[in-house]
Amino acid sequence: MTHHDPAAPVLLTVPNAITLARIAAVPLFGWLMVNGQWMAAFWLFIVAGLSDAVDGIVARWFDQGSVLGAWLDPVADKALLVTAFVLLAASGLVPFWLVALAVVRDVLILAGVGIAQWRGKPLTIRPMMVSKATTAAQIALIALVLGANAFSVAAAIAITVLVWATAVLTLASFATYGVVFVRHMGQGGYTR
Repeated sequence: MTHHDPAAPVLLTVPNAITLARIAAVPLFGWLMVNGQWMAAFWLFIVAGLSDAVDGIVARWFDQGSVLGAWLDPVADKALLVTAFVLLAASGLVPFWLVALAVVRDVLILAGVGIAQWRGKPLTIRPMMVSKATTAAQIALIALVLGANAFSVAAAIAITVLVWATAVLTLASFATYGVVFVRHMGQGGYTR
């Protein structure tokens, strides 16, 4: 196993190619959802999720982590999740308020990072356990709704439970990041 400097400007590694393929699949995924192709959308969502795991394993196993990969991976994840959530809400399959909550949380976290940078106190956001649980709940909810439509399975109770679990985790995650932001900004003086 060779050791690669993650800061080195390696552009196309196997993990990055997998991630780029996942990003490229988002428009197809959206088209399938808009056209009610639930079975194909479900399987594409599952394959995209598996590819997310595979690119991480390949990056670690073959020491192919890169700065580009560190940026692309969350972009690919958010593009797929936001596309799925927005289109499911537009189809009336998940509540709009939940989608708004999830999107507002992400926007406010990014705004906090931007404000910290602007104020001369750069803040690096690292995924916390509550954030990982939130993402897992979002993925489970999307997969369940897609699967219920793909396989014509009645899953209203399970979907309702996951909607509320996702909402609670999203709020908890936002509150946790808010505390991190406030503590970070409160340390020392501002440079601007």
